[in-house]
Amino acid sequence: MIHRVTVPALFPPPRYSHASVVEAGTRLAFLAGAVPLDAAGKLVGEGDAVRQAEQVLLNLGEQLRAVGSDFAHVVATDVYVVSDDTSVLSAVWEVVEASGLSIGPHSSTLLGVNCLGYSGQLVEITVTAVVPEAVSS
Repeated sequence: MIHRVTVPALFPPPRYSHASVVEAGTRLAFLAGAVPLDAAGKLVGEGDAVRQAEQVLLNLGEQLRAVGSDFAHVVATDVYVVSDDTSVLSAVWEVVEASGLSIGPHSSTLLGVNCLGYSGQLVEITVTAVVPEAVSS
């Protein structure tokens, strides 16, 4: 269903693939950016990009479950971090890797940006995922 491609002619990426190919007829989910807000709408981890990344991934897991998917079926992510410091971007990426998203490995882009939509928000992740067919018992 998902064919992950690392292109031999390109520099080998660290724990992500250059591309993911999904067979025709497969259901895909395009998720809005997961943000570091709790269920009450309160920002989690103010000033702490790593803590915000952890909350974003918890929220992302909920979004995926709601559409019948999970981290193992993620084919692409865009990870946005409010920082121009590569050590901050790397720390957020380590949280992403530890989450299980990189099991695929999925195709990903990690970006340092100037700001995001919520006051104090430092991290946001968008996802494209395959929605596997329900298994009947």
